[in-house]
Amino acid sequence: MRHILIVGGTSGIGRELAEQLLSSGHRVTIVGRHKPATTLFSQEVQFIEWDVTSDAGPEQPLPELLDGLAYCPGSITLKPFRSLKPSDFQKDFDINLLGAVRTLQAARKSLKRGESASVVLFSTVAVSQGMVFHTSIAAAKGAVESLTRSLAAEWAPDIRVNCIAPSLTDTPLAGALLSSEEKRKASGDRHPLRRVGLPADSAALAGFLLSEKASWISGQVIGVDGGMSTLRV
Repeated sequence: MRHILIVGGTSGIGRELAEQLLSSGHRVTIVGRHKPATTLFSQEVQFIEWDVTSDAGPEQPLPELLDGLAYCPGSITLKPFRSLKPSDFQKDFDINLLGAVRTLQAARKSLKRGESASVVLFSTVAVSQGMVFHTSIAAAKGAVESLTRSLAAEWAPDIRVNCIAPSLTDTPLAGALLSSEEKRKASGDRHPLRRVGLPADSAALAGFLLSEKASWISGQVIGVDGGMSTLRV
C-alpha cells in the first residue's frame, strides 16, 4: 500500500485518480482550498486545507512519509493575446507552476522518506501544438514541463518526476467548452480518436506513473490527447 498526496483531488482528474487509488487499496491524502461539506469518495481520505497559491503554508502538517504526489490544479484561460493582461499570466503561473513549486518544496522530505517515490504534474497539449488564444496557459504549462525535466534530474535517483499533457478533458474546468452536444462533437472531431478526453484516461496513466511499475520512467512529458499531438488523419 502506497500513500499518495493529491493536490486538487476533489474534482476532475484528481478526484478520478483518488478513486482509482483507493479502489486499489492505497492511502490517499487530499489537499484543497476548502474541505468538502459532504463525503466525495467511496472510502475515507485525509483532507488538508491549503491554498497552494498563497505563500502561507498548510494549516496542518503534510504526512511525514509519502510514496507519491500528484499536482492536479489547472486553468483554462482562452483569450486573444491583445486582450490578456499581465495579471492573467500571473494567475495562470500561480495556479499551474508556483502552486506546484510550493507543494513540492513542502513535500520534499516526506517524499524522500518514501519508497520509490514518484511525482506527477500536469501540462497541456497546447504547449507542443501552438494553439490560438492559448498564450497564457501554454506559457504556464510550458514552465511546468521544464520544471518536470529539471527536477527529475535534481531529485534522481530517489524521486521520479513525470508530467502528463492532456488535450481537452470532460471535467468541470472545461464545462463552458463542452456545454452542448454540438460543442462536444466539434471538440471531439478535432482529435484523431474523435472524442474528448475523460478523467479516467489521464488518471489511469497518473496511477501507473505513481506506481512502482513505472520505476524506470522519469523526466518524461507524456501526451494523453486522442492523438492530437502526433497524428494527422
